[in-house]
Amino acid sequence: MEEGIKEIDLPGREQDHMEKFPETGEGGRAACSLQEEIARVFSGKKQDIRTYSPLTLAYVGDAVYDLIIRTAVVGRANRPANDLHHITVKYVSAPAQAKMVQALSGHFSEEEESVYRRGRNAKPHTMAKNASVSDYLKATGFEAVLGYLYLTGRMDRVLFLVKEGIRLAGLEPI
Repeated sequence: MEEGIKEIDLPGREQDHMEKFPETGEGGRAACSLQEEIARVFSGKKQDIRTYSPLTLAYVGDAVYDLIIRTAVVGRANRPANDLHHITVKYVSAPAQAKMVQALSGHFSEEEESVYRRGRNAKPHTMAKNASVSDYLKATGFEAVLGYLYLTGRMDRVLFLVKEGIRLAGLEPI
């Protein structure tokens, strides 16, 4: 067996199909980003992120943003799912995201501002039922930035923008 590789016996798996995971100094999993782990497990075609459409970036950014908010809300307390949903909706909505983007004005890098404009100016095929067109487009731009940052491995920046956006927009801290 290769040095630094540990075989893990997974229930229901044949012995010759065992997963191999890099060992850390303490015998656990080696640290890597969620995106790196997904790419490792579900290998796909390598593509230049800059060629992705703004709506593709927003599609990924929407999921990343939703996961951040849900994780933060669940981290506050173990509550019934309906209560968790009501808290989450305060943050995961086009009006809340539009408010965050306006509050973050001047905090985006040139690169992020460019991605934001592309996302905001994209022509989505659907619109949110509980949001103005303006709020929906701003939210789409914000999600495009988050998707771009996630796909380029900059989760620290994603988390900073989400937390700072919530703070600057005057939304209740999570």
